[in-house]
Amino acid sequence: ARAMLANFLIGLREGLEASLIVSILIAYLVKSNRRHEIRYVWIGVAAALVLVVAVFTGVTIAFDQLSFRTQEVVGGTMSILAAALVTWMIFWMRRTARFLKTELEGQLSTALGPFALATVAFVTVGREGLETAAIIWSTIIGSTTAQPFIGATLGILIAVVLGFGIYRGAIKVNLGTFFTITGALLIVVAAGVLAYGIFDLQEARVLPGFNHRVFDISSTIPPDSWYGTLLKGTVNFQPDPSWLQVIAWVGYLIPVLWLYLRKPKKAPAKPQPASVATS
Repeated sequence: ARAMLANFLIGLREGLEASLIVSILIAYLVKSNRRHEIRYVWIGVAAALVLVVAVFTGVTIAFDQLSFRTQEVVGGTMSILAAALVTWMIFWMRRTARFLKTELEGQLSTALGPFALATVAFVTVGREGLETAAIIWSTIIGSTTAQPFIGATLGILIAVVLGFGIYRGAIKVNLGTFFTITGALLIVVAAGVLAYGIFDLQEARVLPGFNHRVFDISSTIPPDSWYGTLLKGTVNFQPDPSWLQVIAWVGYLIPVLWLYLRKPKKAPAKPQPASVATS
């Protein structure tokens, strides 16, 4: 339950990115009178999904065979890496989103046959899928319910519907605003994932300070209450955080959120050359 809302948000954003990629590929083929080659795009998408499921399943099975301390070390490390991955993904998407369509169409224009076409779809969708799997996996470690998967699945399904609606022109979505808002929310989620990873490493005694807590409000906000679950699922709130967790959370959230939300500086205008006086 703790990760359902966070995974819904991740599934929605990443799913919409993948849906837009597929829509761009298909729209380009339709416009260039290559409609008969659309099936190769779906072959690439299907292969990418098989790869993602296989990697996710393999990592999960291997993780279950580890000892408790090793699980904490692996889980904490993966959570920290996932926070870094989310950060990279958000800033990469903001920087390259405006050129995504041109880049994909450029790749398609050089694709000579069905194999190359399927490869473009496989690589672009597979990249999004593996990023999503890595982020989601780090948030469901130790979960014994299906709610995290339900949240991610709902997010992906809604993203697919939105992507199809945008492709058909039935839905008008300001993608710049959408990715800005979800990016800011994901930065908050990533801060919580980072703090949770720190806690796992402290619990495994890899990092110090496990018993040094800033406060303990477990009696006020019980972890098993609906509002405690809501806070845990959205921002990974912990009612008894350690000092190292709080320092990592604040040290990540404030500068990263500021860098993300600040407006890019406009390039200064080039000075005009001074006119040469003639006698």
